[in-house]
Amino acid sequence: MEPLFGPAGNAESFAKAGFRATADAPAWLAGMGLTAYEYQCGRGVRIGTETAEKIGQAARQNGITLSLHAPYFINLSTDDEVQKEKNQRYVLESCRAARDMGADRIVVHTGGVGKRSRAAAMENSRINVRALLDSRDAAGYDDVTICLETMGKINVIGTAEEIMELVALDDRLLPCIDFGHLNARTHGGMCTREQVSALYDLMEHTIGVERTRVFHSHFSKIAYAKGGEIRHLTFADTVYGPDFDAVAAETAARGYTPRFICESAGTQAEDAAAMMRCYQEYMR
Repeated sequence: MEPLFGPAGNAESFAKAGFRATADAPAWLAGMGLTAYEYQCGRGVRIGTETAEKIGQAARQNGITLSLHAPYFINLSTDDEVQKEKNQRYVLESCRAARDMGADRIVVHTGGVGKRSRAAAMENSRINVRALLDSRDAAGYDDVTICLETMGKINVIGTAEEIMELVALDDRLLPCIDFGHLNARTHGGMCTREQVSALYDLMEHTIGVERTRVFHSHFSKIAYAKGGEIRHLTFADTVYGPDFDAVAAETAARGYTPRFICESAGTQAEDAAAMMRCYQEYMR
């Protein structure tokens, strides 16, 4: 088994090639040698069952493994009952869409700290993560894994340590390690192989080797400032990081088989293919 590589959503070149329907994406990606695709529901789950099933059928026919990004509106650090209900609705809607298309993972953001202390925000997050798992299981979506994402802005819950603490709450969770986010919030602290190795050590020590080996991942170069993430870039950028080379080298050396989803701004399919080729160089 090897890592999977693919884009988040459709690259600009997909539309330029004349495609309009996302159900056409799996065959197009397979033609590039890619093996994964993450459907985007960041602005809300608006996909119907029929469309989702078409995407799923195309993915199965072309060997593409699917995941889904849940709405950005989720805030796990809240103690507001209305927001908690919304969180659960967003996650269950995401699970429904994932089930319809045969996606086995959904990616969930954690949310901002706000006016509460970071400790209080983390305690709320622990409570809300457990509640999401209970709701997911009660609704019969226990085959859809929730992946909690590391985040790029400093005032948001989502350091590597915080996400590992939350994922360690339950074996049914996986982390979504966004290397660009971690690099942005640490102002360049996820650029070297030594830094990647330290991250992987942290993961193994908190959630175990088994889950670490199959973690979910986002990758892109990201511009950042004092507060962390500003915007996603493409691999053409030479100012900000990180470069995938360090990640590829350490991942190959450890024999991990994660799912790498590229979130470059418009060139995500092409950059995912570049990531795949980079990794393959370390496997020769």
